[in-house]
Amino acid sequence: MLAVAIIVFRETLEAALIVSIVLAASLGAPGRGRWIAGGVAAGAIGSGIVALFAAGIAQAFAGNGQELLNATILCLAVCMLGWHNVWMAHHAKEMAGDARALGRQVAAGARPLAALAVITGAAVLREGSETVLFVFGVIASSNDAPLLMFAGGVLGLLAGVAVGAALYFGLLRIPVQRLFAVTSGMVLLLAAGLASQAAAFLVQANILPPLGNEIWDTSFMLTENSIPGRVLHTLIGYVARPEGIQLVAFVATLLAIGIPMRLIARPNRVAAVAE
Repeated sequence: MLAVAIIVFRETLEAALIVSIVLAASLGAPGRGRWIAGGVAAGAIGSGIVALFAAGIAQAFAGNGQELLNATILCLAVCMLGWHNVWMAHHAKEMAGDARALGRQVAAGARPLAALAVITGAAVLREGSETVLFVFGVIASSNDAPLLMFAGGVLGLLAGVAVGAALYFGLLRIPVQRLFAVTSGMVLLLAAGLASQAAAFLVQANILPPLGNEIWDTSFMLTENSIPGRVLHTLIGYVARPEGIQLVAFVATLLAIGIPMRLIARPNRVAAVAE
């Protein structure tokens, strides 16, 4: 029971943190709830499909398949997060002060709300799939009663959702004028962290070189298996013993998304001062 609860809590927490940040970052966008809910539902359905074929998938992913799948999902999420942030840099003013104009943009197809569904769907699918496969392994090697394991899964799920909700409502306490700057920074770090994790999976699949192993070791201060470590791993891609390629991916993603954000946002700040 305890093993299942920990696994479900850990994976739910990672997905809930991403969904909470995306919800806060898109505050004020008409219809954002439907798109995000749709993404969560699609990810959950995908995880359910994985559950139906858990045994076959576990066997098929005995080689590099799992690493390639995870890296693909993470890279897709990074692209969608980057798209969302660049769009936000251009339209944050309208979102903060003119919902009616934003509604017209949504109707015209200018607002990439579909990106919200892709981001949340990818997060839920990745974490849900890992949950299914991890729990399948625990069940196969445990003698606990099914009811106890189910109870552990429910407790882990509720705890993970509760932490994600606490983050979301904490973000909402930030004044609207500053909310988009804060959440854009969090999304940028989230995207860089996901890119770093994708690079690690590609190293495991022997597709990318590590460019150095264990560049540093901070496990004596904070391990990745601890709750704070898992939170930082999700939010900024924290790794106690990173490989060189992970640092390259992290910095490259920061620059690839951050530079366009600044270039787009600068004229908006100048126009705001002029007004």
